[in-house]
Amino acid sequence: MRNFKMLLILLFLVSYMRGSTSLHSLGMSECIRDGGETLLSADASFELGFFSPGTSTNRYLGVWYTDVSGKQTVVWVANRETPLHNKSGILMLNEMGILQLRTGANATILWSSKVSDEAFKLSNSTAELFDSGNLVVKSGQDEGSFLWQSFDYPCDTLMPGMKLGLKSGIDRYLSSWKSTDDPAVGEYSIKIDRKGYPQLVQMKGSFINAREGSWNGIYFTGYPNLQQSIFKREFVFNDTEVYYEFDILDRSIFKIFRATPSGGWENMVWTSQTAETTTSGGQDACDSYAFCGSNSVCNIGDNVASCECLKGYVPKFPQQWNVSYWSNGCVRKTRKTSSACNNTQGFLRYKDMKLPDTSSSWFNKAMNLEECQKSCLKNCSCTAYANLDIRNGGTGCLLWFDHLIDIRQFSQEGQDLYIKVPSSELANDHGNKKIKTVAIAVGVIIFGLICWVIIMLIKYPGFARNIRKNKQRQDVDLPIFDFSVLAKATDNFSSNKKLGEGGFGPVYKATINGQELAVKRLPKKSGQGSEEFKNEVVLIAKLQHRNLVKLLGCCIQGEEKILVYEYMPNKSLDHFVFDETRRKTVDWLKRFNIIGGIARGLLYLHQDSRLKIIHRDLKTSNILLDANLNPKISDFGLARTFFGDQVEANTNRVAGTYGYMPPEYAVHGQFSEKSDVFSYGVIVLELLSAKRNREFSDSENYLNLLGHAWRLWTEDRPLELLDEVIRENCNHCEAIRCIQVGLLCVQQRPEDRPSMSLVVLMLNGEKMLPKPNFPGFYIDRGVQLQADSSLPNNTFFSANQISITILEAR
Repeated sequence: MRNFKMLLILLFLVSYMRGSTSLHSLGMSECIRDGGETLLSADASFELGFFSPGTSTNRYLGVWYTDVSGKQTVVWVANRETPLHNKSGILMLNEMGILQLRTGANATILWSSKVSDEAFKLSNSTAELFDSGNLVVKSGQDEGSFLWQSFDYPCDTLMPGMKLGLKSGIDRYLSSWKSTDDPAVGEYSIKIDRKGYPQLVQMKGSFINAREGSWNGIYFTGYPNLQQSIFKREFVFNDTEVYYEFDILDRSIFKIFRATPSGGWENMVWTSQTAETTTSGGQDACDSYAFCGSNSVCNIGDNVASCECLKGYVPKFPQQWNVSYWSNGCVRKTRKTSSACNNTQGFLRYKDMKLPDTSSSWFNKAMNLEECQKSCLKNCSCTAYANLDIRNGGTGCLLWFDHLIDIRQFSQEGQDLYIKVPSSELANDHGNKKIKTVAIAVGVIIFGLICWVIIMLIKYPGFARNIRKNKQRQDVDLPIFDFSVLAKATDNFSSNKKLGEGGFGPVYKATINGQELAVKRLPKKSGQGSEEFKNEVVLIAKLQHRNLVKLLGCCIQGEEKILVYEYMPNKSLDHFVFDETRRKTVDWLKRFNIIGGIARGLLYLHQDSRLKIIHRDLKTSNILLDANLNPKISDFGLARTFFGDQVEANTNRVAGTYGYMPPEYAVHGQFSEKSDVFSYGVIVLELLSAKRNREFSDSENYLNLLGHAWRLWTEDRPLELLDEVIRENCNHCEAIRCIQVGLLCVQQRPEDRPSMSLVVLMLNGEKMLPKPNFPGFYIDRGVQLQADSSLPNNTFFSANQISITILEAR
């Protein structure tokens, strides 16, 4: 022990005399320390040393590319779970050929390499960083064998030459960082699932979050667009090994594949002359595992996901399906019988598909496609088949049984999938082809009618108004629930079932056929209830977005007017962010995700939906949270539709909630999409600070939350606005960006506020942020109402979170 301590002291002295240097290898008993000493690959592409990620002050031992356009791109971290809190770290190769990361102060071992027993017999081991970025410990007697290598223990990054999956008894998989500042193991992982026919999946904890699919000889079926001639890709599957790896044919190009802290993945590609480019996956709705449930196909059109049952199948719950609630999937139209199934079944070919989940599939590498079809036809439980390998015309056989899960339609380059269907469906399919000729003729007639309508709209403006009125009178195609069913499901609207109460009535929890629902009951004697009820039904039935709450049906019976929504187990945003206990569970990543989700939902309402919708009552209590704390905008009773190029409107019924309404709306009744932008900005600042705008009061400066945020911004102290729960552990750059976006959204003049499309770009760091001006309504409530003479005498604001309606004199 004494000799070992003397060795450490000697190492300290030698390291201090060295200064900042880079070595190409470590011999036994040699070391590098934190303070500029690194291990460099022979071609200087990679460097091993100590670093601090993002805004963190913790120190980690890792490997990074030496030059990626001035950005440190870390690809491997040794001590992910055991960071150093100062620069006392030392990496050494000890006398037994084991790499050890120690603290200089007390020689505590924070991390060490795992080396086989053979290493203990060697006396000339060395550690070297290869040009591939692989850190290895090797024997000087055998250059071709490694005693240990970092490629066997990947972190969040897959690199050329690295194997993902089972190889030599080691199961290698990617695990995301917790955040951009913390390389500890996060909740997402990417691995090869070896059940059934192997497939690449992304896990969130122990559940599948997204599925890249099975390997078909060229690509994983979930991402056919990733075929690139400059890369060599290989999938090895035999009795002892199953792994994926890629290599680069053009050595001037760099490429890595990375699991992200927020879920999904990134492909990063660059050269020594060009900047890094990144393509992402796991981002749209169809990437979410089983988004459409079973036996249905997901498709993205106009950036909006939709689901369609496979031929021979119908929605399991038609009422939900009609309102785009698809997660329960589809079931067969008719039940199969074992005696007749062989004679009444055939197959329909689906082109350009992502193949279904293969975890319960059967496969045979020797069969051809014809043999595969016969095998499926003989088995009454078989529901689909496809080629195992699509190269050289196709070989091998994949069979699926019972439910088909997580299928997607691509516009091109997907794989052929053959679905077993009753013979009647085959006949219908052939008949449909004959109908196409008639459909073309009908289409010509319809086109002529459309042209006539356009001419009428141009020549006679009154014609357009009549069309609009008639359209609004049409009934909405929405499932109707019986009042007695809803009453029974809510224990006759018992207070025990009550979830909360908004401006248009209480909301109750109901369970119907095992499905949890939220039931909103409008007051019977509400003078405005009928209009708002019709408005919400008309609007929400036409809106489909992952960040908007789903309307599943309604009830109109006598004086009863009821809306039925999907149930949100985590209630509303204010239920979390303003609660002393629950807000501690909403860390920075969750808050940043909520901020981005609300922005994307508003962008859809303002720009991407078929109708431009102005919400007019956006607030934290109208942002619902699903089981994963994903935000969904709700309560469209006050929403208004804009037509054509309309950008603003006036009303003599000013409705909304104090603290969220912009000045031009509260004072003059003028509303536009910039009204929602103002409300969004308030929500962002409330979410960041965990303080309500309407309750916050700076007694010294007579400022509300907006004014307080503005003062901290102008005094260059923006981070003091942050809730202390997230202040230390958040990404400070992202937090400051969010504060700036919030202040930009609450500016006094509507024309100074950004559109939601710009807000989304700003939050993603894709747009330069301008300097904000002073916010609207930034003085404390009591002072403002005394000083602002422009407010009408009969204007009153709600002092709580319930929506209010104000009648203005004109």
